[in-house]
Amino acid sequence: MTDVIRLRGIRAYGHHGVFDFEREAGQEFFVDIALYFSARRAAVSDDVADTIDYGGVADRVAAIVSGDPVNLIETLSHRIADAILEDRRVRAVEVTVHKPQAPITPPFEDVSVTIVRERHPQ
Repeated sequence: MTDVIRLRGIRAYGHHGVFDFEREAGQEFFVDIALYFSARRAAVSDDVADTIDYGGVADRVAAIVSGDPVNLIETLSHRIADAILEDRRVRAVEVTVHKPQAPITPPFEDVSVTIVRERHPQ
């Protein structure tokens, strides 16, 4: 069985996009994360050290979004997933990057990309 921690709507300002004006002006991005792990040890110990530090995860996500620019939110999603999977307790992660100010003509509410990455057995 797998347990889940979800973080929704992490906000950070980044300079990602294919167009020069996106990179120059930047925009706000929103990120949703689902961390799949076992909460059994933390549930028994009631010790924060035995679970995933979701505050630290949020800080790391914001730093990646605010960091080096990329063309695609697919690339940004992948970078975030790789960083989260560095914590060996995370079995899988689902990352959704929202780009609500994407440069498209028709009126729209949101553009997002969701990726799922699992830890490969070693």
